[in-house]
Amino acid sequence: MKTWRILSLALLAVIAAKAVSTVDKASHESTRDEVVTIMKQVASWQLAHPRHKDTDWHNGPLFAGILELYKVTNDQKYLETLVRMGEKNQWCPGKRPRHADDHCIGQTYIELYLLKQELRMISAIRQTFDNIMAAPKKGREDWWWCDALFMAPPTLVRLTAATGVQKYLDFMNAMWWDATDHLYDSEEHLYYRDKRFFSKREKNNKKVFWSRGNGWVLAGLCRVLQHMPKEYPHRERYVALFKQMATRIASLQQNDGFWRASLLDPNSYPGGESSGTGFFTYAFAWGINQGLLPREKYMPVAEKGWIALCSAVEGNGKLGWVQQVGDQPQRLRREDSETYGTGSFLLAGCEMARLLKTE
Repeated sequence: MKTWRILSLALLAVIAAKAVSTVDKASHESTRDEVVTIMKQVASWQLAHPRHKDTDWHNGPLFAGILELYKVTNDQKYLETLVRMGEKNQWCPGKRPRHADDHCIGQTYIELYLLKQELRMISAIRQTFDNIMAAPKKGREDWWWCDALFMAPPTLVRLTAATGVQKYLDFMNAMWWDATDHLYDSEEHLYYRDKRFFSKREKNNKKVFWSRGNGWVLAGLCRVLQHMPKEYPHRERYVALFKQMATRIASLQQNDGFWRASLLDPNSYPGGESSGTGFFTYAFAWGINQGLLPREKYMPVAEKGWIALCSAVEGNGKLGWVQQVGDQPQRLRREDSETYGTGSFLLAGCEMARLLKTE
């Protein structure tokens, strides 16, 4: 297919220029091999350079990406790495019982349970949500910032998938739409990071919509839909939101394939931003793979995003251009890296690899 031939040549150029591949060029049989090769290098660098406690939210996307890398490659070392992590932490979430950030690690615990069926892997995170549901608050109170929609909702959906108990899914559904009613701008089809930004404006007088914040939401939608039963009565509402956001976000991609830190004021924040770009590329590729987004329209968006992400990988596997921990658009540098950025890269790469397999 012509588009993949173009993608292959572009990726070969990026990989060769940065010396990130140790594979003999003559052995390249498909761009899928290239995607897997660069993902392994990026994962290896990040695992060798830990920065946070395992249960911190920064690592949630990383461990999710490592697990998807295991599924794509069937390389047992990735599975073993995650199991060791869970054992070390006694399968417990973070220490803040109501804080969505500390629930994110639960996604990986439950995914491992689905593979191994060992109840100890999910007992602590299940008890955490049982306690929350015994004294519930509104979505806009517990999930008052848009990042939370990546952290907690996919964990709750996975709890229903693991236990067969629908109350976790129903609780997530009520919380999600209350938080969305609070944070979603129905005109721009984007999420505010939190209520502080309702009336703020960028230098160009546009509304402030943070790239990674909306990346958290769009990727969170993917991970919610991934385990939401097809017959769930509210599923189509999530699909409609996913498609609406995807259309808007695709229109904001820059010519170099990246999205900027501020979606509506790209000129004020030069330099491609890898974490938002990673989450968006993941979402577009996932949507195509699931038949939710038309291939002919969104394949070029995913391709450009992936090539841009590969251009941010250094020769040692370090991913750069990742905006540092924050809550709004900020300037960044090529050397900036973070674990959640690596996680978004791996999630994107795994979906790109699956796209290539279908091709």
